[in-house]
Amino acid sequence: MSLAEHPAGTRGNSNDHVRRHNLSTILGLVHRTRGLSRSQLTQAMGLNRSTIAALVSELVEHDLVREESAESTNQVGRPSPMVRPSSTPVGIAVNPEIDAITVGVVGLGGKVLRTERHQLASPPTASDAVRVTAEILERLRPELTLEHRIAGVGVAVPGLVRETDGLVRLAPHLGWRGAPFAEMLQQATGLPVWAANDAHLGALAESSFGSGRSVSDLIYVNGGASGIGGGIITGGVPLLGTAGYAGELGHTMVNPTGIACHCGAFGCLETEVRRDRLLEVTGLSSQSVGRLAAALASSTDPRVAAEVTRQLDMLIVALRNVVNLLNPKLIVLGGFLAALQSAQPERLQDFGRNSALAASFDCVQIIHSELADDLLMIGAGELAFESLLADPAGFPLRTAP
Repeated sequence: MSLAEHPAGTRGNSNDHVRRHNLSTILGLVHRTRGLSRSQLTQAMGLNRSTIAALVSELVEHDLVREESAESTNQVGRPSPMVRPSSTPVGIAVNPEIDAITVGVVGLGGKVLRTERHQLASPPTASDAVRVTAEILERLRPELTLEHRIAGVGVAVPGLVRETDGLVRLAPHLGWRGAPFAEMLQQATGLPVWAANDAHLGALAESSFGSGRSVSDLIYVNGGASGIGGGIITGGVPLLGTAGYAGELGHTMVNPTGIACHCGAFGCLETEVRRDRLLEVTGLSSQSVGRLAAALASSTDPRVAAEVTRQLDMLIVALRNVVNLLNPKLIVLGGFLAALQSAQPERLQDFGRNSALAASFDCVQIIHSELADDLLMIGAGELAFESLLADPAGFPLRTAP
């Protein structure tokens, strides 16, 4: 069945349903690839050129894509125009953390247009995070209203987030339990808001725009100020679980005699592999991943080497479990975990390949996130764009000022 077909037996508004489906498919393709020619869209969709031209024109009318002349080629005939994402629609991305709240403006095509980071002296309550985010958006609104149209707000939360309504069941490092953060922020801003686990959104961003673009099975493991989380893409689809809580790799047991975790268990990955310990041994305050990586790699202090080795060995235990369970093609490390690997890259290079289950390890690669500091902004932006991408025809036409 081609992308343009629809289930047999559809009645009534079937033509409108098919048109909306095709508009959604075209916009999704242009969004994820950041630009395709009309001829490429024709081939991908299995539709004739005039139908594609009409659909693209409708998306142009809604200011969701723009067309530009293609560069000359050696092919016979007139070059096919390029269709690229419009810069007008934007999603607002929000990432509350224990030491800062970051708000970003993200365009279609996963392009981060700007970010604003509000430093905090202590972890924010849900109400504090709503207030700070709303204040930042209020400052941004004049230029956004003039230049852009806001599709919605996506929030990347370091904790368990219920998929159906964005309720934060538990964000232990923030101290949030049962916080209806999406609803609270929507009331404060008047904008539609969706929330999800930060590592899930990181995996989605990496899969769509980063190093996992051509990979259908990958694991994203993020190390941040609030601990360690994981996001899973399997068969090209996010693995969320029944209520959206899958991927809690930070609570994989890696040391049975380890210290108590806030979850009630002992020796969890995020209690054994921690950013604050790396900052302590290097003498850094809270710094960027790049500075931490440089400090770890250049240090001649045996305490630093010992801590890096200890943490990598604990990380290896968790990654072995993940590989044996899920057999991914790619493991992407983000946040301070990328800095940790950079310090001793050979330690993770061959792990598991001499085990009895070596076949699972032969095909897996472990790499750094290609999107780096933009990853969670892009991931939260994807959440904000979901409704727009699902139904571009429902996005209101831009009116003249």
